[in-house]
Amino acid sequence: MSWYRNTVWFVKGLREYTRGGYESASKHFNPADVEVDVAGRSFLVTGANSGIGKATAKEIARRGGTVHLVCRNKERAEVAKEEIVTETGNQNIFLHIVDISNPKEIWKFAEKFQNEHKLNVLINNAGCMVNSRELTEDGLEKNFATNTLGTYIMTTALVPLLEKAADARVITVSSGGMLVQKLNVSGLQSENGPFDGTMVYAQNKRQQVVLTEQWAKAHRNIHFSVMHPGWADTPAVRSSMPDFYERMKNSLRTEAQGADTVLWLAVSAEATRLPSGLFFQDRQPVPTHLPLAYTHSPPEDEEKLMELLEEFSQKFKSVSPG
Repeated sequence: MSWYRNTVWFVKGLREYTRGGYESASKHFNPADVEVDVAGRSFLVTGANSGIGKATAKEIARRGGTVHLVCRNKERAEVAKEEIVTETGNQNIFLHIVDISNPKEIWKFAEKFQNEHKLNVLINNAGCMVNSRELTEDGLEKNFATNTLGTYIMTTALVPLLEKAADARVITVSSGGMLVQKLNVSGLQSENGPFDGTMVYAQNKRQQVVLTEQWAKAHRNIHFSVMHPGWADTPAVRSSMPDFYERMKNSLRTEAQGADTVLWLAVSAEATRLPSGLFFQDRQPVPTHLPLAYTHSPPEDEEKLMELLEEFSQKFKSVSPG
């Protein structure tokens, strides 16, 4: 059925995920939802030096929020921070250099962060699509390490801090590509068979949807959501999907359009009036499965994913320095 899922997803994407889809959906947006003052609230955005992460951080900064940029590349991150401060006039922008594919670094960062800062909103935006099977220094497949395990550790490590906050939220930037994937817990690191980076990425994004649903059940004092930004013109899309970019570049959303629902989920009162654990597109909850696509998973597979990720995370926590 993969041909069916891929075809339906692509046709749906041409209709809804492009700039035209955003422009159509935005006619129904209430601008007042995001015209809010968030001074005094603290936001952490991973992968914030470019693309949707930077666009989100900039819009939060415009609204007075304290923004923590978590980035891997120090040089690019400093440029992004300076741009955000200059354009918004907000001086409460802080930079943290962390490689989200390195679980030991995340644990170390989270421990330090909890001792020094408060946190109201975590935005898991960092991600990658590596098209050949690469291993990190810890022997982890890089897409899995960044998109799934990194998201899992960053979130679970900061949950205790979020539990102390008023109106705490966690937003994870996923992808509509997850609609073509059924959760597979038997090969989290893609060890067997041919490696298809696009499908591995889509599987990681399905895993993020399952994580969000599971976290929402476990942590009732935090509002969890996961979203699809549509097909946006970002540096990541240009570098990891060059053929797709060339074919679609005239129809792609801007970075700000891709970030719009992230911002809405992060700052609006309307977002938290909806149940925790939902998947969003253009400020609306949408189904996590295509009709007749057979991508539903039994509860035991979802529970198994959580168990495996917890085992991975604890392994790296135990060897985390200091």
